[in-house]
Amino acid sequence: MELSGAEIVVQALKDEGVEYVWGYPGGAVLHIYDALFKQEAIQHILVRHEQAATHAADGYARATGKVGVALVTSGPGATNAVTGIATAFMDSIPMVVVSGQVPTPVIGSDAFQEVDTVGITRPCVKHNFLVKRVQDIAMTMKKAFYIAASGRPGPVVVDIPKDVTDPDIKVSYVYPATIQMRSYMPVERGHSGQIRKAVDFMMQAKRPVIYTGGGVVLGDASENLYKLAQVTGFPVTNTLMGLGGYPATDQLFLGMLGMHGTYEANMAMHETDVLIAIGARFDDRVTGKIAHFCPHAKIIHIDVDPASISKTVRVDVPIVGQVNNVLEDMLRLIEEMQRKPDVKALSDWWARIEGWRSVNCLSYLPSDQVIKPQKAVDALYQVTREMDFYLTSDVGQHQMFAAQFYPFDKPRRWINSGGLGTMGFGLPAAMGVQQAFPEATVACVTGEASIQMCIQELATCKQYDLPLKIILLNNGYMGMVRQWQEFFYDGRYSHSYVDALPDFIKLSESFGHVGMQVTNPADLEAAYREAFGMRDRLVFMDIVVDPEENVYPMIEAGKGHHEMHMSPYLSSERELA
Repeated sequence: MELSGAEIVVQALKDEGVEYVWGYPGGAVLHIYDALFKQEAIQHILVRHEQAATHAADGYARATGKVGVALVTSGPGATNAVTGIATAFMDSIPMVVVSGQVPTPVIGSDAFQEVDTVGITRPCVKHNFLVKRVQDIAMTMKKAFYIAASGRPGPVVVDIPKDVTDPDIKVSYVYPATIQMRSYMPVERGHSGQIRKAVDFMMQAKRPVIYTGGGVVLGDASENLYKLAQVTGFPVTNTLMGLGGYPATDQLFLGMLGMHGTYEANMAMHETDVLIAIGARFDDRVTGKIAHFCPHAKIIHIDVDPASISKTVRVDVPIVGQVNNVLEDMLRLIEEMQRKPDVKALSDWWARIEGWRSVNCLSYLPSDQVIKPQKAVDALYQVTREMDFYLTSDVGQHQMFAAQFYPFDKPRRWINSGGLGTMGFGLPAAMGVQQAFPEATVACVTGEASIQMCIQELATCKQYDLPLKIILLNNGYMGMVRQWQEFFYDGRYSHSYVDALPDFIKLSESFGHVGMQVTNPADLEAAYREAFGMRDRLVFMDIVVDPEENVYPMIEAGKGHHEMHMSPYLSSERELA
């Protein structure tokens, strides 16, 4: 085939099996948009801001495991996309962003809408390319998808000058069936000797803990993780990004760990003697103060990324490889060796864990006067638990309440920005999930500050008939900022309150959607049922919640897992007991 550069971009996307592209047109990408117009295999979703394009592609990728694709123009189109690119980079999400660039003869001359996209994005991409010849587009696109999806996934930017997509310049098109890059060869299988050593450590453990992160979800290793936990009887804790990687309703699950993790998960981490870290990167929100982290433990670390091993925490048994493959080999070895954990020690360990669990650290003071945010999430779970359900979130208190009070039993159902903590992520990410699974129920839990960062995407939802359910936990504050100001700044609430909120009901109705406000706790569940009963409409639920409620437990910066702020309500209950 003889194709132009623009046609090659589109044909390469077809050959990669791309279903959707989220984007926004501009001068530098008009040739590509014209090529998109002439075909029907790929659906383009017109967002209202380039940040939303990258978040939607990101949400699609998290929910499906496929590579998400965004298309933006040069200059402000590319810079608007940077937040979404960085969001995907921090959470290792496979994404390809095609950006337009000014024509090659004027690169570097401060031409209209010119920025150094490669330079700007270099710190927050897995890799990026500037394509200067039409003959190089096909191979570059193949490399981009391969790099994005293999090894530790991540976003790849392909920056293409406008003249390289000129419809009058055509070259022969052959898309590579496979790709091999000498300088990039991700490890697939773990070292057998290291796996054997890890199993030896595990079987000798007296107080083991399995600590898992987003790598279990991204690596499709949930099934083998479940088998490992059941075979060993070891307790399991997830990071925020790992939620759903192990069934939250299973008895072996201790809940989320870290800054807002459960008492039992954090205490088990502090007391463990063998820690099996799987697909986790020892993030600061998980470890707390490094000097206090797992002080008694030998640490096994399984990760596809060798750069993550001993990066922040020194480990004793490093295993580099695809998480699912390593777990598969580990399970086979346990079966072959017919090794069993120390039954008596494990029984004693579980007795200690059950003691911590009995504290019931997520207790909160119920009310029939005001809706508690914890109750709002719990009621959401009760209404949606039997549905084919996906939940996205923005960032803040509502995100933590959702992580604590919505038990995810399946992977890829909890879609949130963990590493970068991007406000505005939830709504466009939900759009991407809904496009991927049109028959599923998709909701976004958000706050009144977060939702306004990408609220223009309500127009996109209307244009493409996306029947999302937006669960706004409205407390009138930037809740997590207010909580920190209460704890550490003597209640000086500097710019963490919002005085000029819109009428969210009228606003959502102005976009053509259904708006509902809920203020009475007694009305909450019925309102949810009504909203989720509207299968073909976007429903914006403005749920007014207690403005003073805080997220507990909480570990402040510089503290260890055993130094948690517990709920004042819990303290009074314990004193009464």
